[in-house]
Amino acid sequence: MFSATCVAPVNMALVKYWGKRNEELILPINDSISMTLDANEMSAKTTVCASESFKENRMWLNGDVVPFEENARLMRCLEGVQRLALANGAQRFPLSWKLHIASYNNFPTAAGLASSAAGYACLVYTLARLYEIPMNEELTTIARQGSGSACRSLYGGFVQWHRGTTEDGRDSIAEQLVPAEHWPEMHMLILVVNDARKKTASTKGMQLAVNTSTLIQHRAKEIVPQRIKELKSAIQSRDFKTFAEITMKESNQLHAIALDTYPPCVYMNDVSHAIVNFVHDYNESVGSLQAAYTFDAGPNACLYVLAENVPKLLAAIQLAFPNDSQQSVEYVKGIPVPPVETEKCNTNGSVGHVYSKNMLKYIIHTKIGNGPHQLSDEKSLLIDGLPLPK
Repeated sequence: MFSATCVAPVNMALVKYWGKRNEELILPINDSISMTLDANEMSAKTTVCASESFKENRMWLNGDVVPFEENARLMRCLEGVQRLALANGAQRFPLSWKLHIASYNNFPTAAGLASSAAGYACLVYTLARLYEIPMNEELTTIARQGSGSACRSLYGGFVQWHRGTTEDGRDSIAEQLVPAEHWPEMHMLILVVNDARKKTASTKGMQLAVNTSTLIQHRAKEIVPQRIKELKSAIQSRDFKTFAEITMKESNQLHAIALDTYPPCVYMNDVSHAIVNFVHDYNESVGSLQAAYTFDAGPNACLYVLAENVPKLLAAIQLAFPNDSQQSVEYVKGIPVPPVETEKCNTNGSVGHVYSKNMLKYIIHTKIGNGPHQLSDEKSLLIDGLPLPK
């Protein structure tokens, strides 16, 4: 019996991936750039076990049985890694041996928080470790075929996913722009508005947009290339002002295209729009761009903020969005934040409007992080000897 257990992080897009030019291979219509988040706060963990005694491939996600052979994306990832194993001459055990896979997300699934990206990145990385394949760009093309943005979660720091031009997708790869150490002060506050499964899945929303939106092709051809260039420059120079402006405009444009889709896809809600208004009011009150929002295909807000500005921003959020659970240790999760005197936030005008109580479910404080890594066998998600999920 052979096994490997690994953890892979979430990534959050700055320049957005929305729309495919090839559905089966998951080839995007434009480049995208993301920031990888620290796996300590949000991650997928996967154990893959191979044994001669297993009769069939089996998988569990968060303890629930997942259909294996019928899952085309799952099978593409497995077959892709096995092809690499053959090409590399990696033969620890016969490729005919069946697998048992257990995976667990420590954050909501299908709620617009990039759970599928972390999940498929973790699956591909763990399979690669099981078959002793070194990390390389070919693995990003395999992860991409599970969930497009999964290719970006195979690297830490800031990552660019190249659209590519070939029909077979060989050049649609992810590339690390800079490691996490390049801009370690970059943090994020995730304001969870709704952690339920979203009404319109991203895959369906993208298909509808490509087929019906008149704005999406203009964005892909004319707007994204320039924003990619400007954002890469801002990241290299650690220019938060430019970084923030591009990030917020990109988020706005993604949701404008979702509304330009027919019938429209509505991912943001009234609370999401209240957060947008709050961020613009906050930045105006402090006299500079200190917070930048982005929303993926869901209502939850991800706020980019430099480490030194986190305490003050969090205090302002808690004043603007009061919550009965604010004193609970479960309300603000993740990296601890030093307290700030909330009266100061109020008197300096950084809170322009106080919204109704309990509009937010909870807040996660995280930061820029590294790519996937392997854990010791003691961290396995499968019970030795069976193996079944713990």
